[in-house]
Amino acid sequence: MQLDDLYRRVIMDHYKNPRNRGTLDNESVTINLNNPTCGDRIALQLQVEDGKVIDAKFSGEGCSISLSSASMMTEAVKGRTYEQALELAERFSALMKGESVEFEELEDIEALSGVNKFPARIKCATLSWNALRKGIEQQQQS
Repeated sequence: MQLDDLYRRVIMDHYKNPRNRGTLDNESVTINLNNPTCGDRIALQLQVEDGKVIDAKFSGEGCSISLSSASMMTEAVKGRTYEQALELAERFSALMKGESVEFEELEDIEALSGVNKFPARIKCATLSWNALRKGIEQQQQS
């Protein structure tokens, strides 16, 4: 199997079987973002305690890249400190710029590495990560 085929399968698996799709019942931070160029929209909810992301869920509508990325991101940030989550977001941004980045135990995220070849789709992939940054910034300011 070609690497591109494997990556496509990973992306489609997260799109068809999204992890952490839904809403949180607990008190949480909610960030709503949209991508007006393609219509993707996401509502990200973060349950945070003592500077750590305890849980993360998302809802919204969008393309396979946008929703797959949200699924992968929510999986990746659970249990991480703000600093660790922001560091992941920075590494993801580097990946979208075409830089060589590895995600060790988070291999699914690497499936999105080919998105950088399609500049119009980068905003799709980064939408949920931008929501994560915004949510953490809101928490740090409060």
